Amino acid sequence: MSCVLFHESREERGKACGPSWWTLPSGALLLSVLIAGCAQPDDRSSPESAAAGEAAVQQAPAIDSNPNRNAYFGDLHVHTFYSLDAFIFGTRATPDDAYRYAKGEPIAHPAGFELQLDRPLDFQAVTDHASYLGMMPAMANPASSVGTHPLAMALRDARTAPEKLAYFLEVVPTLLRSSEGVELLDLDIVRDAWRDIVATAERHNDPGAFTAFIGYEYTTSGAEGANLHRNVIYRGSDVPDLPFSAIDSRNPEDLWDWMDGLRTLGIESLAIPHNSNRSNGTMFETRNRSGRPVDAVYANQRLRNEPLVEVTQVKGTSDTHPMLSPNDEWADFGISDQRAGSPLLSQPEGSYVRDALLRGLAMEADRGSNPYRFGLIGSSDTHNAAATLREDNYVGKLGILDATPALRGSVPADNPEESMPEGHPADGRTWGASGLAGAWAESNTRDAIYNAFRRKETFATSGPRIRIRFFAGTGINESLLDAENLIAAAYDRGVPMGADLSPGGESAPGFLVWALRDPATVPLQRLQVIKGWVEDGESFEQVYDVACSDGGTVDELTHRCPDNGATVDITTCAVSPEKGASELSAVWTDPGFNPRQHAFYYARVLENPKCRWSTWDALRAGAAPNPDMHATIQDRAWSSPIWVRPPQ
Repeated sequence: MSCVLFHESREERGKACGPSWWTLPSGALLLSVLIAGCAQPDDRSSPESAAAGEAAVQQAPAIDSNPNRNAYFGDLHVHTFYSLDAFIFGTRATPDDAYRYAKGEPIAHPAGFELQLDRPLDFQAVTDHASYLGMMPAMANPASSVGTHPLAMALRDARTAPEKLAYFLEVVPTLLRSSEGVELLDLDIVRDAWRDIVATAERHNDPGAFTAFIGYEYTTSGAEGANLHRNVIYRGSDVPDLPFSAIDSRNPEDLWDWMDGLRTLGIESLAIPHNSNRSNGTMFETRNRSGRPVDAVYANQRLRNEPLVEVTQVKGTSDTHPMLSPNDEWADFGISDQRAGSPLLSQPEGSYVRDALLRGLAMEADRGSNPYRFGLIGSSDTHNAAATLREDNYVGKLGILDATPALRGSVPADNPEESMPEGHPADGRTWGASGLAGAWAESNTRDAIYNAFRRKETFATSGPRIRIRFFAGTGINESLLDAENLIAAAYDRGVPMGADLSPGGESAPGFLVWALRDPATVPLQRLQVIKGWVEDGESFEQVYDVACSDGGTVDELTHRCPDNGATVDITTCAVSPEKGASELSAVWTDPGFNPRQHAFYYARVLENPKCRWSTWDALRAGAAPNPDMHATIQDRAWSSPIWVRPPQ
């Protein structure tokens, strides 16, 4: 059997090794990874077994494939009882439960009530925390190898929400200090949990009907709770024997080295950063972790391993911040700006996607390389094994810690134990019923959807199943709308979201923008294009409305649609039934196009306003909405960007 040993030293990658082992040098744990499935094939296969295999392949049902690609919706950020925090919060749902829920079946919430999606998802990944994977269920068992440890006994004694929260705040810092937590790390338990996660995904993967990706969360933070978490998603069935975690290294660049090493062995994966809004400016830095300016080597490695970013989820939306985009009237959306596990505020600069896209353009202009040419997705980060993605059925994400309106802060509590202290790290007043990943792919299979991730033909929604498409090209103009097959013509004449475009010459490219509402929620209000560019060393952005609902036209000076008059009655949550559009589209040309300028463009579509989850909580409780929380919300979807790059 062959394998690869990954050391803390990046130069020592790729050495041959024997059985899996762990060492404990100062400041880090080093992981030796045995690659699953690396045994030599059995040469004793009979002709009969080979013939049977060929017959099985021939009888496999054909999978429909659409060359113009379908929209598939999924969740790439789901935690089950194998995650140390989810288990502490009371979650006992397994990976099998999580996939059954994604397919439309009901499962139990940790507080005892039933959860069920209104429509099944198309794809999902269970992404439990790699650090101490599966150790909490073992600690809850007195007969396990760690069942008699004092922290294990304290876990079994924590029963109420305040007790579980106090335990969580005590045990997580302890475990993350390797000198104290290593005695609670049993690799046999971790390996068994990982094998179950892998086997469950394999069992639920149903090509053509439902895609189950194998994945996990690499959970690490910088100074004072700066969030640097990533989800690692594998293309197929080939995965390592153990996941790489923060116990191995807290430096994301070491994760990329590890992924690159696996890639040389045919194990393909990508990492998706999330909650950059809580990173205190460290997710999208201009220097690497050793303090050197970002160069082409860093940029290429990051793009190779992180082609996507999770722009929205329960713990906030990371599109932009009002301090960064003061001229964007819709920037104050999903702002949850505490650092991870800390009441400290997170610095906006370097923490939001639009700012990162602008930083990337500036680095490209200055240094010739851009590490932030990423596509966008959303996901939930549920720790209940089940995402609640509608405002009217949102129940939080922390098991019994936010299972009631009082614990979520939306209604007054009868006593202090029934509420979460405001400003506490688990205070969910700014959280939301978000989000979903969208992918434009030929079929619902691992290969097709993963290929969409790689080419960044992806989009994000804050919960609704809004479809959005975005193309650019010098051949895209009003005549495109007369094409017999609009989408086929758009692919032929231009590039889709996630791609680069080098138009050449002086002519401005055209942009085809299209969005279709989710019929289960409110109609669409406006369709927009967001542009960013760098000029004379200074960054700029502009929001353009390009299509208006209800017969409105875009003002040529303000670039804004008129208000369509959609209203919400927060005493009943009734909305204007006659306002809004089912579909919005436009062919748009940038009035400020400069053929010598690097720029990015991405599309955003906004729904009409409706009641936020906190208002629904208050309505059901017979209470007034909390005046410190937004009463309404305009859910939305974002396309991945298109980068317009002048010829070098």
